[in-house]
Amino acid sequence: MKNFSLSLYAFHLRHTLTQLPGEVVTNAHLLWENLVKVGENSLFFIGLKDLRLNLVCYENNVYKPQKEANRKTEWLSVSGKELDLGSLATRGGFKINANLQPFLLNDTYAIDLTLVPESQNTSIDIAKLQDFQPISLLPSNIEASLGQTLWIYGEVDPNQDCDKLAQEFATALVAGTSLDPVLINKGELLDSLLFEYQALDPNTPDNPAKECQILIVINNNQSSTVNLAGQAYDWLLRLFWSYHKIRYIYQLARQRYQEAREVYSDLENKIQDFNSLVSATQTQLSDLKSLMAEIPQKSFDYIRCLQDLQTHYTAVTTNITNYEICLNKIQTIGGGNSPQSWQDFLNKECQKWQKQIETDINYLTPGQELFGQFVDTIRGIVETQQAERDRSLENKIQILGIGFGSGAIVSGIITQHIDKINRPIPFISPNNPPNPFYASLLLSFFTTLFCMALGWWITKRK
Repeated sequence: MKNFSLSLYAFHLRHTLTQLPGEVVTNAHLLWENLVKVGENSLFFIGLKDLRLNLVCYENNVYKPQKEANRKTEWLSVSGKELDLGSLATRGGFKINANLQPFLLNDTYAIDLTLVPESQNTSIDIAKLQDFQPISLLPSNIEASLGQTLWIYGEVDPNQDCDKLAQEFATALVAGTSLDPVLINKGELLDSLLFEYQALDPNTPDNPAKECQILIVINNNQSSTVNLAGQAYDWLLRLFWSYHKIRYIYQLARQRYQEAREVYSDLENKIQDFNSLVSATQTQLSDLKSLMAEIPQKSFDYIRCLQDLQTHYTAVTTNITNYEICLNKIQTIGGGNSPQSWQDFLNKECQKWQKQIETDINYLTPGQELFGQFVDTIRGIVETQQAERDRSLENKIQILGIGFGSGAIVSGIITQHIDKINRPIPFISPNNPPNPFYASLLLSFFTTLFCMALGWWITKRK
């Protein structure tokens, strides 16, 4: 290939909706730090190693996202334009020039790192591709949380077998890794051939941040693709951003749905426990209170999952709209043509994923009401049992109060006439008269028992 270029488009989440202005996610600066590591370990461009010095979000090599508040554009470079990273000599006998375009697109850090031979006439084959150190541009090194796209452009003769060439380059890009590039679409973009590959990580096939989209554009008819790509640059960048964000949001939505299902399953188990407690001969009030204490936290977790799903639905809808706008602009620049696969992604995958999130929300919404009803049911039973226990305790106190109070009254009366108790009680003391004190105590005891029985009969009547 001649007029060759290798570009990395990477997108990394800076902040979320739940964070206050000025706050960022924990690893927001990871993209910049990893680019510096690439400059230190493989692509030894001076500008890449010193990248922190040329970004507005760094001060004295320390990440300071608050400094981004003074920006007037989406550029994150101090100069407000692309960064010339310098040149690098290769073992193949040619030099590579590099430039970096850093952006902040709404809530996302975005970069375009482009590597080109110093001379456009330098022919790049599979062997010379390795001089570009493509392995250093793969997800394992860049770790862009939203995903990344590797773009190759080159010009070849009309008789070149472009299908074979594209497959060879796609395979060479991920050589030495576990990524497996699979051709998913072939079409045309800006009057050149487009080969679209998806390189999945077999260990995490459902994680967009671990996979790499590879786009190989081959110009075999001397068309003005480079000029058209320049006109469509902003729209292409935002199209890739929307594409990766849609996939990222859908992944988050599926995770939250699974978490909500787990919470709902736990609720079903709690309902079974509740049924067992209610059907038991003696329901322990402490068990019901313990069960009721667990449900509010589960209900809160469930509501959070549902709210996040609603947020994801709004976000994915917004990004689908953005993707459609970008695709229409690219199609206009391309003379009414755009890759059919990109249109299919919009009309098929996007619509399917959007509908899936909506279905998940509709499926989970009734569970929110069930949580509330369950808590109210348990609370009602607990309050009823507690009231019965309080009433029982109150009755016991009344019975004891009547008994002891009456016994004390009788004891006081007997004490006033204690000198008259001077005859023996046969069944206690047949020969000797008892001490008047014992006689008084015995009479008080029987009086207390009688009054307690009377009190019990009165409370039962109530």
